[in-house]
Amino acid sequence: MNITVTTAPCCWGVDDVRNPNLPPWELVFDEVKAAGYGGMELGPYGYVPLDTDLVSSALTSRGLYIVAGTIFNDLVASENRDSLLRQTDEICSLITRLPRPPKSAGQRFSAPYLTVMDWGHDERDYAAGHSDRAPRLDDAAWAGMMNNIRAISELARDKYGVRATIHPHAGGYIEFEDEIARLAADIPQEVAGFCLDTGHTWYAGMDPVETLRKYADRLDYIHFKDIDKAVFDRIMGEHIRFFEACGQGVMCPIGNGCIDYPAIRALLDELGYEGFITVEQERDPRNAGGSLADVKLSRDYLKSAGF
Repeated sequence: MNITVTTAPCCWGVDDVRNPNLPPWELVFDEVKAAGYGGMELGPYGYVPLDTDLVSSALTSRGLYIVAGTIFNDLVASENRDSLLRQTDEICSLITRLPRPPKSAGQRFSAPYLTVMDWGHDERDYAAGHSDRAPRLDDAAWAGMMNNIRAISELARDKYGVRATIHPHAGGYIEFEDEIARLAADIPQEVAGFCLDTGHTWYAGMDPVETLRKYADRLDYIHFKDIDKAVFDRIMGEHIRFFEACGQGVMCPIGNGCIDYPAIRALLDELGYEGFITVEQERDPRNAGGSLADVKLSRDYLKSAGF
């Protein structure tokens, strides 16, 4: 099994580009290298400049590459289509001109990927992790979201050769088991694959091992997280947004939480998964001073677990 472990700017609290407390992107690049990672995700649209020469030079000087770009936006609203396609165009144009990630023989699609996540709905944000009280989209709204996902995925594929991977995300309209099953039925494999996230899967009440197994035929890319169960149990009793929970430490370094990574390793061996796994640990960016130590802890643990 040939797996490459990378990381992402969310480990430094970079999720909302409007947040005034985000660390400089150059610092994140420095600390990714210092922690021993060879690659990373680009982060949310608007964080890293859309300047090919500048970003390419910054990556090359640190021996890094970009494994994926990110669409993290409202995928439901039909009126958001033009913005989503503009973001797709600009992100794919950038990531396909940056230093290329390696490819293993068993990897289905070459990186960089475009990871696509729904976000931006208060009624779902406050219901993150609560399948029983989270409202679902009606058929028309769901169809509109599927149309947006198809448009993003087909633009990335047909114009840039970039594989779109759909990422179920806590607090979005693709989070829970029924929504992932519906997504799998509505978006065919030739249009987009899945990026399944162990942390979001667990947060949404699913077993990460069984979910990875169930969707193995759609699994092009994986995110790893870990969850502090004591914090999780407490915040599940509060009226709280997902990233507020992250600010309270619900995500922790891998190996320090409740997710069974030896079992995940055994499953990925069984499946013959090859390619990339990205380590994430969302946090308040005001706590980014601890990011380097935490991402190194995660990397060291995964090495000890055979990744």
